[in-house]
Amino acid sequence: MKLKLVLFFVYFSCCFSACHPQQNDAVLKSTAKKPDYTIGKASEDGIGKFYLGREIAHVMGASGSDWLERDDRDKEENTSLAIAKIQLPVNGVVADIGAGTGYYSFRLAAKVPQGKVYAVEIQDEMIALLKNKKQQLKDSVVDIIKSTVLSANLPPNSTDLAIMTDVYHELKYPAEMLRSIYNALKSDGKLLLIEYRGEDASIPIKALHKTTVAQLNKELNANGFKLSFKGDFLPIQHFLLFEKIKKPSDKAE
Repeated sequence: MKLKLVLFFVYFSCCFSACHPQQNDAVLKSTAKKPDYTIGKASEDGIGKFYLGREIAHVMGASGSDWLERDDRDKEENTSLAIAKIQLPVNGVVADIGAGTGYYSFRLAAKVPQGKVYAVEIQDEMIALLKNKKQQLKDSVVDIIKSTVLSANLPPNSTDLAIMTDVYHELKYPAEMLRSIYNALKSDGKLLLIEYRGEDASIPIKALHKTTVAQLNKELNANGFKLSFKGDFLPIQHFLLFEKIKKPSDKAE
């Protein structure tokens, strides 16, 4: 597993370099107007934009679709257990944000046969893959939604659970996206983050693609969420469930 993961991130570092040339300084500075965003020197795997002290990682491109659907993903990450631990009523509404190929989306659909899964994705290539898979599976539960860097584009007060699997650390505008998710969640709605454990140096994932509970708490607390459940049962990832506590502050606007 370690060799595969290391090779994967070496490969995608090359993809990022090709797909994300040096960003224009004026563009970067324009994103630093909010007090919690700062601009600094970009690391090999980052965009040079920081949120509450954490550098934001490059987005994985659609060329990684095969890796998302690899045969041994369940063995490496125990995705079956992660999905089993997700509690939803049969008529629940769940949003898979950064859905990618729909690996989680279509598996979650089986848990809400009378409900809905929003597969939220920003990349056109991934959206095409989602539409093709939906057609192949003859699915009637998953709705595909195109997001923006600022918003998940979900209906307000519509969602029981939003989930991001190895996605949050790549959000270019985390505060704005969290506000969008906050507004989409019902009053008792939850947000689940599944992220590689940044506290564990033995996990062979590059630093910007791992996160710590302390940093996630800092960022989520600043945007109206608090940690309600911390699961330590996955091999290499955090399973963190957040609930709404208050309306995000004006400084996140």
